[in-house]
Amino acid sequence: MLPMSERRTITDLTNGEALDEVFLVRDKDLRTTRGGDLYVTMTLADRSGTINGRLWRATEGIFQSIPAGGFLRVRARVEEYRGNLQLNIEGCQPVGPDNVDMADFVRATPCDVDAMFAELQELLQDVRNEPLRRLMKKFLEDTKLMAAFRKAPAAMQMHHPYVGGLLEHTLGVMRGVKAICPLYPDINADLLMAGAFLHDIAKTAELTSGAAIGYTDRGQLVGHITIASIWIQDKAAAIAEETGEAVPAKTITLLQHLVLSHHGVHEYGSPKLPAIPEAFMLHYLDNMDAKAWMTSHAIDETPDATAAFTSYLPQLESRVYRFSGHLDDFVPSGDLFGGDE
Repeated sequence: MLPMSERRTITDLTNGEALDEVFLVRDKDLRTTRGGDLYVTMTLADRSGTINGRLWRATEGIFQSIPAGGFLRVRARVEEYRGNLQLNIEGCQPVGPDNVDMADFVRATPCDVDAMFAELQELLQDVRNEPLRRLMKKFLEDTKLMAAFRKAPAAMQMHHPYVGGLLEHTLGVMRGVKAICPLYPDINADLLMAGAFLHDIAKTAELTSGAAIGYTDRGQLVGHITIASIWIQDKAAAIAEETGEAVPAKTITLLQHLVLSHHGVHEYGSPKLPAIPEAFMLHYLDNMDAKAWMTSHAIDETPDATAAFTSYLPQLESRVYRFSGHLDDFVPSGDLFGGDE
């Protein structure tokens, strides 16, 4: 087993190099070329990121031997394809989990989970509407759910795809709510903060959070948006049963609407389109936090420190310009609008 410091991680790879290394198999697919030959495509991962791999001249037996969700040693050459690196795999062999260091493969948030969760609870204290407070309290008191929430990823690959990523992303959206609501006093800040907390809560049921992030059966068949909407109804029903005080039906409906519409468009999985101001704001705050992570992450993980742009990012349909973060041109001293002091 190679120590972590000696590994060639995915972000270390350069075009043209030969490679003999162990990776986690995120997914795999058996395909056929135009000439009728079989080949395997797979997504390989380590804690630094993911890379696509292709194994040509494959057989059904070879495909079955590749452990989806397990570990694979590959001999390959790194190649560039459409602006991104991929592995042209020449040979591979399954590797048992006892022969790898899991720290090489399981990515985790760089942030302090306890501190993030404490801040999230503090932000929920800003919710003054009593029925919404009771509903938020009911979710927070679900210790099993909150334990899963603290360690779940926010996505498989798109953004925050690591242990603790869901909490990190959710907190980012909630911080956005706190920052932006004073600028728009007509917005219902309580509803928006509650929606930010719950918009992705069911990623805990949709995704697995072990070495290989994947979809659960329920996640694949129902999805986190619908599951969260059901949970809101269930928690409200439990409050009514335990206290005799029902959460107003309109409150439940509006909160469910925020969850059901937060992806913004049908093609991204939203059953409903935003229909109230708070729903539009949640959609854009969610999208903003995800895009901020995608772009900064792409910049940080570009292997060539001198490259002006990152590789092409299909999810953004763009490359990201890697400026240093400091503008080269500064406003001269004196009047900003042209006059002299």
